[in-house]
Amino acid sequence: MIIRPFTLMIPFVCSLLGGHAQADTGEARTLEEVVAKYRADRVMEEVEAGEEQASPLFMTLGERRIAFAHFDALYPTVSLPASPTPSALPTELIDLGSIAFEANDASHTLSSLMQSQHLMGLVVIQDGKVRFEHYAPDHSKEAQWVTFSVTKSVTSLLIGAAIQDGYIDSADDPIVKYLPRLAGSEYGKSRIRDILQMASGMEWNEDYEDPASDVAIAGAFNGVALTDYLYKKPRVAAPGTRFNYNTAESNLAGEILRAAIGMNAGPYLSQKIWQPMGMAFDANWLLSSPFGRETGGCCISATVRDYARLGLFALADGVLPDGTRVLPEGWMAASTSPSLGYDGYGYKWWLYYGEGRFGARGIFGQAIFVDPQANLVIAAHSNGQTAANSDHNRELDAALMAISAFFRAR
Repeated sequence: MIIRPFTLMIPFVCSLLGGHAQADTGEARTLEEVVAKYRADRVMEEVEAGEEQASPLFMTLGERRIAFAHFDALYPTVSLPASPTPSALPTELIDLGSIAFEANDASHTLSSLMQSQHLMGLVVIQDGKVRFEHYAPDHSKEAQWVTFSVTKSVTSLLIGAAIQDGYIDSADDPIVKYLPRLAGSEYGKSRIRDILQMASGMEWNEDYEDPASDVAIAGAFNGVALTDYLYKKPRVAAPGTRFNYNTAESNLAGEILRAAIGMNAGPYLSQKIWQPMGMAFDANWLLSSPFGRETGGCCISATVRDYARLGLFALADGVLPDGTRVLPEGWMAASTSPSLGYDGYGYKWWLYYGEGRFGARGIFGQAIFVDPQANLVIAAHSNGQTAANSDHNRELDAALMAISAFFRAR
């Protein structure tokens, strides 16, 4: 089989974002069956043969429950090894079960949310201590789970680390400084800041229902294929003034990062954050092809506790437990400042929670939630009913805000 760019994964993610109906062609019920049905090489063979595919677009709820915990068995990934000296997360549990919130025209409590089949794992860390922790019966503290677009926020952290290390001079640098192959294009007039804020001002259609949309054609592109595609795009607004959710701009951020640091993003993440932050468990990052590039906008798989450690790193403005500064001073304040294009988005962090709270979010309800005022980090693994706008996602958002309010009032 000829190995091509890994074009199936991101259309899969994009279609899920659009909430496509699922077609059950015989549910795979074990890891072995899920791998046999959905592994990347098998689906590519079916594409090349012109056969009807057992596409990951049509995973059932049960199949996702298996696949999301085993992305490295399905797709090419790069390993992010656990630290040999995991950072301590001391535990002083508080009974938070009675915290109440409203969602989907109904009353809920944190205890009732714990009964949901859609919540796989949740950890609440406040003042550096685990205050609450929950796992579904078939999940655990050691279980990896794919982050989807939470990864965008990690790529933003790595851009900050590259600035601190001197590989990148400033977020105001033009992107052509690091990607000269975009010189002469309208895209080349954008700054790194514009790309981080998804505010390049370039034309881009993120319609997941349209097979002719940009995201359907180029949402998985990396490398020269990505920049060649973007080179031709016209401008519709001045850089930095118009927010337009754009999958390609997270992959482009990954291109900028790799060009600047002269190495792949996975080893850099391990070197700058994963190892020194004391991540306790192995993780992995989706590659665009076997032995290829990390997908800047998607798919680090990690445990819920290590999701939370990423939140603690952001809460500390990129200072490690030993006091080493990895991000420029004030980077997280800049990252979580509203952009001109949309006050609910910063440098690939969502700001719609308000009052200084911010978060990283991924489809199906993956979350890292940070409330600096309450010294609070919450992380969640989920398998929501649909990729976006699900009942579970609304319940989770309401629960995050209710937990934040509880600790702000203490």
